[in-house]
Amino acid sequence: MAYKVEKTDEQWRDQLSDEEYRVLRQAGTEPAFTGEYTDTKTVGVYNCRACGTELFRSDEKFESHCGWPSFFDPAGTDAVETRTDNSLPGRPRTEVLCATCGSHLGHVFAGEGYDTPTDLRYCINSIAISLAPADQGS
Repeated sequence: MAYKVEKTDEQWRDQLSDEEYRVLRQAGTEPAFTGEYTDTKTVGVYNCRACGTELFRSDEKFESHCGWPSFFDPAGTDAVETRTDNSLPGRPRTEVLCATCGSHLGHVFAGEGYDTPTDLRYCINSIAISLAPADQGS
């Protein structure tokens, strides 16, 4: 797929830290309960750490107690894309990627019984996103 932001592997390595690169470009996962946004309640917008695209909003974030920031819906219908992830034998999952640059964000799960409008849990690595706090002065 052609993305709006395309860079060479070398360009991504120059832009991202080693850990950001491992998660965003190699579909890694940060350890549970270690990410900076797992328990954050700050109002704002969560953007892709690789390209800056708006992905999720704080009013779509909820506490799932899974160890990673959880959202019930992306910021827009074209913010993320999904694909089947068969990297765990016998446990297919749905991978979530930034629709602008193709960076790995995490996975989305359905039917887990969360009381959310969509019954979805977008389980996102903190290191894959950056929070832009809302302007407190408005």
